[in-house]
Amino acid sequence: MTKYIWLIVVLFALAKQTSAQQEILFQAIQNNDTTKVKEYVTSGSSVDIVDARGYTPTILAAYHGNLRMLKLLLDHGANANRLDKMGNTALMGAAFKGYVDIAALLLAQGADVNQQNQNDATALIFAATFGQQKMVKVLLDAGADPLINDRFGKTALDHALLQQNNEIYQLLKTVGTPKKKENNGLVIN
Repeated sequence: MTKYIWLIVVLFALAKQTSAQQEILFQAIQNNDTTKVKEYVTSGSSVDIVDARGYTPTILAAYHGNLRMLKLLLDHGANANRLDKMGNTALMGAAFKGYVDIAALLLAQGADVNQQNQNDATALIFAATFGQQKMVKVLLDAGADPLINDRFGKTALDHALLQQNNEIYQLLKTVGTPKKKENNGLVIN
């Protein structure tokens, strides 16, 4: 019986140590401390973890616009499509902030351009909502679907219109206007 108690104590201590190491990783990302992040990832520790707030290292690096750190995480096995508690991805964070170079790296690493979060929003919807015209172009070029509706029934085009962003609206309108069919089978706009 004492062997089992000892094993439980050791496992608890290891879990506490791992949790402390993970917190160091998240702090290093927030503080832009690439040296500490490199120490963490080269130690063989998992980079696909979630902190108490539900964030992943890739989401934090993308949100803070740190391309070098994001590349380091991805090079050490981080999943470009890992979700936070709300279903957001690093690509969504980059789209929201307008970090085109971050988005390009994530897309090159296989980020799902049409991933939807818990509100059914996509990176394209975020880019359109927050006026990120260059990001809209990058996402469209990567195959983003402009006709995806969020949970409120709004597309990226609708959000651009709501934000009165004519440039993004026009960009999305050229690719995102649904086609209607007449009874004779001809497609019209």
